[in-house]
Amino acid sequence: MIATALVCAALAAATGTRPELGVWLLLAPVGVLLTVVDFRVRRLPDPLTLPFAGAALALLGLTALVPEHAGQWTTALLGSLALGGGYFALFLINPAGMGFGDVKLALGTGAVLGWYGWPTVMLGTFAGFLLGALYGGALVVARRADRKTAIAFGPFLITGAFLGLLAGALTA
Repeated sequence: MIATALVCAALAAATGTRPELGVWLLLAPVGVLLTVVDFRVRRLPDPLTLPFAGAALALLGLTALVPEHAGQWTTALLGSLALGGGYFALFLINPAGMGFGDVKLALGTGAVLGWYGWPTVMLGTFAGFLLGALYGGALVVARRADRKTAIAFGPFLITGAFLGLLAGALTA
């Protein structure tokens, strides 16, 4: 609950009074919940990931109709398709290395990141992979894992999207 409040406060500070703040405040608790669930059980449940993606696109579509918004719905849609497609390709290349829950979550995070444009999509995506690599590397150095150890990637996907979203909101 504290994590959700901190995430919402950071998003509010970065976004200001623009109308997309309402979308971020509705989606943030789901992102925090997905992070906790994936860390604990290494699974991203469909009842959370699929509605997250649909809600992100629908709510951003409505927000695009409100004056003074700082994003583009078309880029949100394309970001969703691009990130979902990229993660799907990774899943097809190595199904043991990327779960299908991550693919479905990428649809929603791609929409959120895409709202602020392609640089935000790239930054959020890179941040997620970098954070996952740093975590995995730390586990290897601490001898708590080896190169074959599976880790939950959803928390890093979400955290990367959060960082990208903050940067996008601040620069919009």
